[in-house]
Amino acid sequence: MTDVTDGVLHTLFRSDQGGHEQVVLCQDRASGLKAVIAIHSTALGPALGGTRFYPYATEEEAVADALNLARGMSYKNAMAGLDHGGGKAVIIGDPERIKTEELLLAYGRFVASLGGRYVTACDVGTYVADMDVVARVCPWTTGRSPENGGAGDSSVLTAYGVFQGMRASAQHLWGDPTLRGRKVGIAGVGKVGHYLVRHLLEDGAQVVITDVRSDAVRRVTDAHPEVAVAADTDALVRTEGLDIYAPCALGGALNDDSVQVLTAKVVCGAANNQLAHPGVEKDLADRGILYAPDYVVNAGGVIQVADELNGFDFDRCKAKAAKIFDTTLAIFARAKEDGIPPAAAADRIAEQRMAEARTGSLSGALPGGAARL
Repeated sequence: MTDVTDGVLHTLFRSDQGGHEQVVLCQDRASGLKAVIAIHSTALGPALGGTRFYPYATEEEAVADALNLARGMSYKNAMAGLDHGGGKAVIIGDPERIKTEELLLAYGRFVASLGGRYVTACDVGTYVADMDVVARVCPWTTGRSPENGGAGDSSVLTAYGVFQGMRASAQHLWGDPTLRGRKVGIAGVGKVGHYLVRHLLEDGAQVVITDVRSDAVRRVTDAHPEVAVAADTDALVRTEGLDIYAPCALGGALNDDSVQVLTAKVVCGAANNQLAHPGVEKDLADRGILYAPDYVVNAGGVIQVADELNGFDFDRCKAKAAKIFDTTLAIFARAKEDGIPPAAAADRIAEQRMAEARTGSLSGALPGGAARL
């Protein structure tokens, strides 16, 4: 057994970050598919989480990402008040180069083989059109197009939920939920970020953006010439007068280096797994930076895809996503009451709900005073 493999198995079976129920390695040589499906928990119901299509440097890195993302989905779904556990899948490879209908169908057959224990949706590198293909062979597929019985792009409500998290952060820190006159920096203006820009501008905020893709930046500045552009993420986090920093790209944005130079008073963004390692949340608190837990504020998308399973209604979903404002405020209150960072408070609430589900004592409301969405 190699050291790397042993590291993955240690995470899965023996570490605090493990405890996953099932991990499936999938391969279809004819189409070139290599995928990992990780189910962290089904305590609250079938595991629900998206499919990430990404050119990982190694297969071991892909497995580790699937494990982390699946665990995060358990907490996200619990805090969103959904009757779903957490799962995630990753497809290894560059979607621009290897994504084909044959590969997506092969992937869909693997998801279907789990018999509904895992429900998939879109994530980085996968889109509504891809889910339409997967759904042809797998009934446990959400994020489909309206033409195919789905709800369409979940990024719309993800951005709306993050905006509600920002409003709650402003209410908690400055006593007013408006973002008017606040300077907000967004790192990543792809699927979710460009919708978030619009919400912020409509509320009167000043917006600064950055993205590794010049076309993504250009799409925003063409539509909104008043938006400023930072050269890169390092320049963005150092921007003078920044009130809120919104990581909306890949995870790990908050690390030892970025936290020390961050000028913002609030971190609230759409990216998953923003904390590079345990302890970063304390570093943020020590610097007086308010952190809105990522899996709480970015839950608008999963609220939408979960609703799709029972007949999608946009207004109903938007009303549920709006409650992210109340849930975020409740987390800040719990953090203050317990003397812990908001990320730890959110974890405690989510873990309590999952524990209650396992013992059959789950109530209709979320623990800690948070409203069930």
